[in-house]
Amino acid sequence: MKKAARLFVGFSVLVAFSTGCSSENENAAEDIAKTGPTETTQAIDKGIEIGMPSGPVDPDLERIALPEGFRIDYYAKDVENARSMALSPSGILFVGTRSNDNVYAVVDEDRDGVADEVVEVASGLNTPNGVAYRNGDLYVAEVNRVLRFPNIEETFRNKPKFEVVNDQFPSDLHHGWKYIAFGPDDKLYVPVGAPCNICKSEDPIYATITRMNPDGTGLEVYAEGVRNSVGFDWHPETNNLYFTDNGRDMLGDNLPPDELNRATQKGQHFGYPYCHAGTIEDPEFGKLRDCSEFVQPARTLTPHGASLGMKFYTGNMFPSEYQNNIFVAEHGSWNRSEKIGYRVMQAVQGQNGEIVDYKPFATGWLEGQEEWGRPVDVVVMPDGSLLVSDDTNNAIYRITYSK
Repeated sequence: MKKAARLFVGFSVLVAFSTGCSSENENAAEDIAKTGPTETTQAIDKGIEIGMPSGPVDPDLERIALPEGFRIDYYAKDVENARSMALSPSGILFVGTRSNDNVYAVVDEDRDGVADEVVEVASGLNTPNGVAYRNGDLYVAEVNRVLRFPNIEETFRNKPKFEVVNDQFPSDLHHGWKYIAFGPDDKLYVPVGAPCNICKSEDPIYATITRMNPDGTGLEVYAEGVRNSVGFDWHPETNNLYFTDNGRDMLGDNLPPDELNRATQKGQHFGYPYCHAGTIEDPEFGKLRDCSEFVQPARTLTPHGASLGMKFYTGNMFPSEYQNNIFVAEHGSWNRSEKIGYRVMQAVQGQNGEIVDYKPFATGWLEGQEEWGRPVDVVVMPDGSLLVSDDTNNAIYRITYSK
């Protein structure tokens, strides 16, 4: 098995924040020009045909419960500490890691829906959790910098060299791992988590989602008051940014819930460290600001569920009622008296764009109080199937549907 690539990301200086709650107009994000497809749309538009699974389900995966008509199989095994994923137009899946120092390329050469090899693209990186693809190049986010591997589809087998795009991000390990993705404005979005469980930092880059040009210039804060986002995507119709945010710890088993947020323009504040989940005043910082000042969550999620990667479903394989719904990978709790999460959830979107339900889609990695897998990220494949990464079972799963 070969290994994955390294990317370093650097960061320039920041921009101003809004102090109040801005309009949540679902019809258009004023600050995002519709200049091009997101990474997911690029891959879907490629229209690559992939084989459907046949034969029995792997005995391990028989434990996973799915709605009727759905099936889960291994897309790839032995992808050590598989975390964030990015799909190239030719179908190569790039996978970052957190506790490992590698970036991988997962290749399904014969398009049968099962990977033929896992290639180590780069090694020796500093928590290269985030990966993103743009115009032939792979971007990788370390803790304190973003890297670019040019012409990655041609070079990934040959220990490719990288360029440092931006190296001005903080080096704190606490919430320092990053999820990255290119938006419809052709900017790279890079979150910077809070360097603590709960604190108010003097440096305005913390607890934000930033964005920058593909060459690393023009770094600015897009959203603030975001404790730790490790997954986001853009609504396929409005281009509004939706992102998961992990709630603070040490307020008990059920407080606060994680959040699914919607940003409609630059400068919105989502509450941290003053207010959690839209209504919960922080015991230490809550008296400094009122919850009414901040953008309310589009939906509150599982408390301490560690809601990470998320994607709008834009494929054609699943039934029509899944269209534009959101799949969320819940990594699972670490500080509840009873564990929760360790599953893939479905956020159901109503006719007006509101989230009307949040319910389990794939469960079974938690058996009693013992987990054997922890979902991290999701990707919609060109054929409409759904990939799920797992950093504990060291695997990529493929979920398909047939009548």
